[in-house]
Amino acid sequence: MARSALLNIMVNAALKAGKGLIRDFGEVENLQVSRKGPADFVSVADKRAEKVIMGELMKARPTYSLLMEEGGEVKGTDGMHRWIIDPLDGTTNFLHAIPLFCTAIALERNGEIVASVIYNPVMDELYTAEKGNGAWHNNRRLRVASRKHLAEAVVSTGIKLTGKPTDAIALRQVASVTPAVAGIRRSGSISVDLAWLAAGRFDALWEDRLAPWDVAPGLLMVKEAGGFASDFSGGAHMVDKGEIVAGNEALQAALLKTIQSVR
Repeated sequence: MARSALLNIMVNAALKAGKGLIRDFGEVENLQVSRKGPADFVSVADKRAEKVIMGELMKARPTYSLLMEEGGEVKGTDGMHRWIIDPLDGTTNFLHAIPLFCTAIALERNGEIVASVIYNPVMDELYTAEKGNGAWHNNRRLRVASRKHLAEAVVSTGIKLTGKPTDAIALRQVASVTPAVAGIRRSGSISVDLAWLAAGRFDALWEDRLAPWDVAPGLLMVKEAGGFASDFSGGAHMVDKGEIVAGNEALQAALLKTIQSVR
């Protein structure tokens, strides 16, 4: 597959950060860890990876803006482009020596995601997508699964229970979806979930209370693999609203209807 210069920049940044994450993963018990909030950890590894990615991207495109999980927003002078970065998605997995985590980067142009990279360094799985050029796993073109019925589908979600009133809605959603599908999975990394959805490993997905860096890279991956996605209202504001329902055309519609039935 041919990659644009911009996508090559993103891939190189992700691979370089991945090398550092592998090193830190091997010494996970020695990492300094602080609590950032309920079920939300930040480690030295996050910050190291983000510093590497930021350095690589800014070296190549110094005028672009950045939006980062740890470092917040850095305004550039370009006015059109913004990198959206999650240096370590699946931090809790990482800190418990569970080898399922990734680095995720998206490029936004005038408010539209036009390129993305998701890299799982333990499995050495590189997922890339560019608008109009498809989604790829290493050098293999991706297509979402073709199953048409929820009863045959394996569906992914992330169940966040934070002691807020919205917890009850999340549990009701799970209770409603569970009997309708073949199985529900929770990997601990939304970017991996979206990449695996694009690859046909998962059939559909829903999740809310997400940040832009959780949604943006995988969203383009799913769309370029022939998938469909919406927010919980059926609109196109997944990144802004932090919620997503995705799958092929039939399963996305069926799962959205199920989610919308929960009050």
